[in-house]
Amino acid sequence: MNRSSRLRPRLELPALPTLGLLALGLLTACNSSGPVPPLTLTYSNPLPIIKPGGSRVQSCADPSVIHSQVAGDQNWYLYCTTDPHNAQDVNAKGELNFHLMSVAKSADLVNWTYIGDVFQGRPAWVKADAGLWAPDIEYRNGKYYLYYTASDTVAGGSAIGVATSSSPAGPWTDSGAPVVEPQPAPQPGANPADRRWTFDPDVIFDDAGQGWMYYGSYFGGVSVRKLSADLLHTDPASQQQVTTDNVYEGTQVVRHGGYYYLMGSATNCCNGPLTGYSIFAGRSLSPTGPFVDKLGVPLLSARVGGTPVISMNGNRFVGPGHNAVFTDAGGQDWTLYHAVDVNDPYFTPGGVNKRPVLLDPLDWVDGWPTVRGGQWASDQAMPAPAAQAGQLSAYRAPAAPQDLLGDVQPAYSDDFGGAALNPRWSWVRPPAAGVTGLENGVFRFPTQDADLYVDSNSASVLTEDAPQGDYAVEVKLSLDLPDAGCCYNYVQGGLLIYGNDDNFIKLGVVSIFDTRQIEFAKELKPVQSNYPRYGNTVLTAPGQDTWLRVVRRGTLTGETYTAYSSRDGVTWTRGGTWTHTLGSAKIGLFSMGGTGFTSRFDSVKVYSLK
Repeated sequence: MNRSSRLRPRLELPALPTLGLLALGLLTACNSSGPVPPLTLTYSNPLPIIKPGGSRVQSCADPSVIHSQVAGDQNWYLYCTTDPHNAQDVNAKGELNFHLMSVAKSADLVNWTYIGDVFQGRPAWVKADAGLWAPDIEYRNGKYYLYYTASDTVAGGSAIGVATSSSPAGPWTDSGAPVVEPQPAPQPGANPADRRWTFDPDVIFDDAGQGWMYYGSYFGGVSVRKLSADLLHTDPASQQQVTTDNVYEGTQVVRHGGYYYLMGSATNCCNGPLTGYSIFAGRSLSPTGPFVDKLGVPLLSARVGGTPVISMNGNRFVGPGHNAVFTDAGGQDWTLYHAVDVNDPYFTPGGVNKRPVLLDPLDWVDGWPTVRGGQWASDQAMPAPAAQAGQLSAYRAPAAPQDLLGDVQPAYSDDFGGAALNPRWSWVRPPAAGVTGLENGVFRFPTQDADLYVDSNSASVLTEDAPQGDYAVEVKLSLDLPDAGCCYNYVQGGLLIYGNDDNFIKLGVVSIFDTRQIEFAKELKPVQSNYPRYGNTVLTAPGQDTWLRVVRRGTLTGETYTAYSSRDGVTWTRGGTWTHTLGSAKIGLFSMGGTGFTSRFDSVKVYSLK
């Protein structure tokens, strides 16, 4: 993985009758003989998609789903991005087959049957070797519209296409031209050969029936445009930017409680067992924004983050992202999304990622969406959705996990109030004398032209011993980067749980092109051949001052490390959880990625856990 890929790599509500969801839930919960008992059907992630002959479709990334409106057809239909099905799915040369958007159907939303691919060949306007990615299925005006990304076109650059059918099973007829055309690079003076990433379509309709298309990715951010009445074109003049660049892709927009909620996926979708892809949300009263997260931070802000919808939770699934939302027959919201199984991440070692499709309930807590009540990806038997009218799911939202802090541990905490560092602190690669120091109760640590990344291990790290057993460590950090502006790439400061230069957990504020984000990373060594050593996710938005917290808990096989952040030291937002085996690691502070800035640490606090 090269440096530029460290953080910038790479439903739909079913068409139910126009009846309020509350009323729908009441109707399906009762009949003439009394209340309907909840379903006894369960499921476990990942969902099975069975092919003729019994083999499985083991990858269904960027899923989209819809309930059939064809008379007599009670099935749901699932659409997947271009990928192989399994390691045995090869051509005569032994090369993996890449299916041009696979389709499966299910009557219960749990057991799926593969029924074919959307296309047998690429449309004429699409480049011959392009990927067809991120399908978005819609039903309107008695017809099905399947929007998709063409990763490259004959004209050059990515674009959004659409195919139509009278049936969710196809056959599909492409419109013959882009719905959203290739666009130049977003930065002035960019290389003319570079093009904006016109990826990941998502379509919604407002109360007036106007269609809106969201699209975009890291290189250019996410925009929205008006759809034409025939749903085959968009109006470039109506285009509005709804997120800053270098943060989100895979947009899913849903209506709830009078708001439009934009959910976007962040970081690298496809980094094997170190994939940190996660979903974040902002909301708006208008389909064109501004979208603002729970902390009041706009998704167009340079100090950006969003409100977490799902991230890693410490089980075998990492990189949960690019989701599709639907409401079941009983009124419960659900989301389909892809993730990576750390025990089975690739079709071939270090090659194409397997991204199986997962299913979990989407709950609304204090007006914000979160998967499974905040517990996130399930890895055990779960109550199934109510797939058909007259059914009711047995699912009930659980409480979100809590990491309750105990007492401050004075032997490991420091307010930097002395004239010199406490002697319990020691340096890995000490900086030159006088470069760092204590000033007015703050530890001053200028950023270094150095790094701590895979085999580039030149940065100074200030360390102290950590307590035995479980604990939480918290720092208050100010890094004097400008609020906006490009490019101070990978200038960063923050907190480490430091085993050694090749095995650590890192939580810090970092500059990425024209954004400032909170990165939560893991590095390890040794790894299998061709496997990654470094992976990252992100948290919600940093502030001028940012409080960072890592909670360490022991497990039977190693440890879990859960990240939190705050902009005021009072309101904390939980981020993802990495697993690692660091043993008696140290607590560390870092400030690196380029010169010219200064990290200031107001305090280090270490707590026991309740």
